[in-house]
Amino acid sequence: MAVAVHGLSRWAIPLLLLGVTTWGLSRKVPVYESFVEGAKEGWQTAVRVLPYLVGMLVAIQVFQHSGALAQLIRLLSPLVNRLGFPPEALPLALVRPISGSGSLALLAQVFETYGADSFIGRLASTIMGSTETSLYVLTVYAGAVGIKRTRHTLATVLLTDLVAVITAFYVTLYFFA
Repeated sequence: MAVAVHGLSRWAIPLLLLGVTTWGLSRKVPVYESFVEGAKEGWQTAVRVLPYLVGMLVAIQVFQHSGALAQLIRLLSPLVNRLGFPPEALPLALVRPISGSGSLALLAQVFETYGADSFIGRLASTIMGSTETSLYVLTVYAGAVGIKRTRHTLATVLLTDLVAVITAFYVTLYFFA
């Protein structure tokens, strides 16, 4: 079975490309010209999104390197301690909506320090699976389609991430405590 799955995974993309090309040719679609036109649109979208993406990445770096993240963690630690939420998972919960690579680094750090099978490791894993890099996604999608007013969207995605972190905590407590 594993050999079949490996063989299928190796050939999935080439077979998909061959199938789409064959289907397009059978319908008399100019396949190559359509591909080039789509690539042009993709490039134009990437150029349109780039300033938003650079702005978000700079803001993330300023937030992390200015010490604002550390101050926010210090400020929230007494509250989350009273609620039973481990403060060791707080940096991940705060960075996850901002940065995918930063949150992956924090997840690896949690695994290294506490172990993947510890409560904190399982909570961190559940947070990673339950939340999204919301600010990054909002920046890219809003920039791609030219949305300028994202005030309510921003509040909504941040509230959604908060609910996801709280739910991840209680689900992890229910299944692993």
